[in-house]
Amino acid sequence: MSDAGGLRYIKIPLNNGSDEIPALGFGTLIPDPTATKDAVRISLEVGFRQFDCAERYRNEEQVGEAMRAVFKEGKVKRKDVFVGTKLWNNNHRPERVRPAFEASLKRLQLDYVDLYSTHTPFAFKPGDEQDPRDKNGNVIYDDTVTLTSTWKALESLVDEGRCKAIGLSNVSLVQLKEVFEIARIKPAVVQVESHPYLPEWDLLDYCKRNGIVMQAFAALGHGIEPKLTDDPVITVIAKRVSKTPAQVLLAWAIQRGTAPLTTATSIRHIEENFDVAALPADAIEEITKGISTRVRLNSVVNTGIPGFIPRGK
Repeated sequence: MSDAGGLRYIKIPLNNGSDEIPALGFGTLIPDPTATKDAVRISLEVGFRQFDCAERYRNEEQVGEAMRAVFKEGKVKRKDVFVGTKLWNNNHRPERVRPAFEASLKRLQLDYVDLYSTHTPFAFKPGDEQDPRDKNGNVIYDDTVTLTSTWKALESLVDEGRCKAIGLSNVSLVQLKEVFEIARIKPAVVQVESHPYLPEWDLLDYCKRNGIVMQAFAALGHGIEPKLTDDPVITVIAKRVSKTPAQVLLAWAIQRGTAPLTTATSIRHIEENFDVAALPADAIEEITKGISTRVRLNSVVNTGIPGFIPRGK
C-alpha cells in the first residue's frame, strides 16, 4: 500500500461506488461524557477524519456536540469527516430500525451518516432496555427476527439517502456470507475485533474479494492481557523503526488492508495514534508470520454483549 502523503491519510474505496473511508479511525467508546467531548474535539483537530459511534455507547449526543462545535468554528468541514454509527440489539425488528436510526441522527446532530451498521448479529428483546435480562440475570434474546430481515430494513435507509452505506459488526464469516448473498445493497464495511493475536485472515480475504472494507476494533488490544503493545516482536520492531508499539500495530493494520480503530482520551495518545507511518516489508512479515499467539479479547461475537462496556452502562 502506498504511503504517499502519509499512511495516516490513506482512504479505502467503498463498494457503493462513490465514497471512501479513511483507513485510520477514532473509536468513541468512552464512558465519561466530558472526556468523550474533549477526545472527539482533539482528535478532529489532530487530523482524524473517521469516527466510529454507536447507540449502545450512550454518548452520541456528546460526540455530536463536539463535532458541531468544530464544524461551526470552520476548522473542519462535515463533508470531510466519515461518521458511522450502529444499531443496537434491542432495535433489530424491522419496524424499529428507522426510529432507532432517526434517534441516532438527532443525538449526533447530523443530517446523514456515512455508515450505519448492525452492532451485533444478535437480536435482544425489543424495548427501551438495552440490556434486557430475565429474573436469573440472563439476556433475553428475540428469536423472531433474523439478521437478514434487519438488513433489508437498513437497505431502505440507503434508498432514502439518509445514510450512504451500511455494514455489519461482530459477525462470523458464515454470517457475513449469509447477508451478502441475499443483500440488494451489499455490506460496505464489516467491523470485527482484529489485531496480530486475532488476524481474521479468512474473513479479510473474503472482504477483499468482495469489495468490503474490514474495520478492525481493538487494534491495540484495548490494554487487556496479554498486551499487544508488550509483545516482543512488536517492541523490537518499534525500537528499530523509532516508533511506539501502538504506531507499529496501527501501521501493520493499515498496510494489510484493514481500517483500524483506536480510542484515547489524552492529547498525547491521540496525537501518537495519528502519527503512523509505513513499516518496511520485512517488519510487516515479521508481525504476520512471527506472532503465533491467538487470543480473542471480546466475546461479543458469541453473546451479543460487548465485553468492553460495563453492565449497567
